[in-house]
Amino acid sequence: MKIIKLESFANEFVGFIRVTAEDGSTGWGQVSTYHSDITVQVFHRQIAPWALGRDMSELEALTVEITEREHKFPGSYLRRALAGLDTAIWDWRGKQAGKPVAELLGGSAGPLRAYASSMRRDITARDEADRLLALREKHGFDAFKFRVGAECGHDIDEWPGRTEEVVPTVRIMLGDKVSLLVDGNSGFSAPRAIEVGKLLQDNGVEHFEEPCPYWLMEETKQVTDALTLDVTGGEQDCDFQHWRRMIDMRAVDIIQPDILYMGGMHRTLQVAAMGQAADLPCTPHCANLSMVTLFTMHLLRAIPNAGKYLEFSIEGADYYPWQQNLFVSSPYEITDGKATVTDAPGWGVEINPEWLDRSSYQVSEFET
Repeated sequence: MKIIKLESFANEFVGFIRVTAEDGSTGWGQVSTYHSDITVQVFHRQIAPWALGRDMSELEALTVEITEREHKFPGSYLRRALAGLDTAIWDWRGKQAGKPVAELLGGSAGPLRAYASSMRRDITARDEADRLLALREKHGFDAFKFRVGAECGHDIDEWPGRTEEVVPTVRIMLGDKVSLLVDGNSGFSAPRAIEVGKLLQDNGVEHFEEPCPYWLMEETKQVTDALTLDVTGGEQDCDFQHWRRMIDMRAVDIIQPDILYMGGMHRTLQVAAMGQAADLPCTPHCANLSMVTLFTMHLLRAIPNAGKYLEFSIEGADYYPWQQNLFVSSPYEITDGKATVTDAPGWGVEINPEWLDRSSYQVSEFET
């Protein structure tokens, strides 16, 4: 079935893609969040021309061909745009088959243990612990991630002493029965990350994400080699050669590709397979409640080396106002600390028509 139309609906923060086949059937996908208004320009200029007129069955070949055709542009924006094509075609395929994408990938619908993921650093240790406690009571979360250091902080904390305060405070207030994870967001040098990592280990934290600048793999490996907890990373990375190097050198214990940064499901599945071959779990990055968390839910229900958790952002309208009212019905209900992939065809979600009406629209069509 040929692709005859590719439409984008976008604002600065999020952009949805609709693919239409020659019989009028459609599928919905998404380019990566943040500067999505720029990403859809890349989509229509550098993705759509190569995809229009091609068959839906050619997606896997197209992900290779497009990156080769656009080989002068090896970086993030091309992959962030390619993800829109990939995820829209997966939705179309699921709807045609009457199956959720997870099932097309060899998995199934069903529940996933989620960790409540805090994005904030502008919050005191006590206030952070209080809101995590409230989420445990309301939604049954038994795993939580919070932030230490400062984003790309060069060993300077968000404010002096916050890291040393927030780690034991969260552990004491939440107790020993919950799993704790932290994110460094490229904030530390290797020596300081090791120092922080030992504090984490002393407080039973099991996951230390992106401790060093993510582009300095040797520093991250020093941290991984020095600590017993799991050091994790990879969310920013979209190049297969970099992924092979990261995995071959065992720079991390858990790989964390982001489906939309990576270029879609097909390319992310290839990274997950690299990790599986090296006995590394895959816990993808999905730090907001656009469609990226939904895509990740389907992936985790299908891959054999799925990690223990689904990342689930706890930030609401005060922090992420742009992620409000994206869908007719939210796919993100948490019950007993678990999210659920439904058996609805495709991604199982409908974009809110009112949101679409407010977005900027562009279309690329196949000329016969």
